[in-house]
Parts: sequence; structure tokens; C-alpha cells
Amino acid sequence: MNARLRVEFFYVWERSIRETHLFLSNEEIEEIKNFVPIALKSVPHLIIENDTKGTPIAFMGIDDEKLEMLFIDPRERGKGLGRKLLERGITKYGVKEVVVNEQNPQAKGFYEHMGFKVYERSEINEQGNPYPILFMKL
Repeated sequence: MNARLRVEFFYVWERSIRETHLFLSNEEIEEIKNFVPIALKSVPHLIIENDTKGTPIAFMGIDDEKLEMLFIDPRERGKGLGRKLLERGITKYGVKEVVVNEQNPQAKGFYEHMGFKVYERSEINEQGNPYPILFMKL
């Protein structure tokens, strides 16, 4: 991934996080930001949605049958982009599972609307922080 594209991914990720993860402090977001390049490199399937100028406006990462990430620029939300990407993930990559922060009710509601159901809850997230997460299956 070239440097320009990496910066644009960061912009999408950061705008999305700041819009949807209101439970995180600025310091926590800045700390998490350090792990974004690792996360982007670690997913076997990174699907990117660009605008008409070729600038990324959304992306999702898939590992096996699990949706690892789905980030949409807040300016593009409500236009069916999340549905389009997730449906592609389900049909082309066999996505059947997702983990979502419990404190992000918009995401939980979106996944429920798409047919996912909570099957497990954890008091801590995958990094061991006190943010409950929900494990959902299609």
C-alpha cells in the first residue's frame, strides 16, 4: 500500500471511529491508531470502496469467515455503502461472524438488521480493555 493510500485509509478510519466510538477518549484513539497499519496488513482480504476520484471512502477486512473491520467515512453513511460491502463479504467471502463494541449501538443495530445475532458477550475487548464486546453470527 503506497503512502498516499495509507494516509487516506487513516482518514477514513479516524473519522469513522470518532463518529461511532464515542466511548473512547482522544488519547485512546491516538493509541489505537498505532495499530491500524498492522491490522490492515494482517487481514487476508481488504476490500476498498472509492469515490469517483479514486479516494477511499470505506473499507472492510475479512479473515476466514469473520468480518474483522468495516469503516465508512461518516460523510458517506446512510447511502447503502455498509450494506453493499457487507453483502459482498457474505456472498463472495462467506462472512458469518463479526465482533462489535456493545457501546456502539449503531453498529450493533446495523449488523442485527443484516441478520446477525449476538451469541456471546465479553466484559473486555480483545485488547483487554473494559469495553464490552458482542460476538455475532449470521
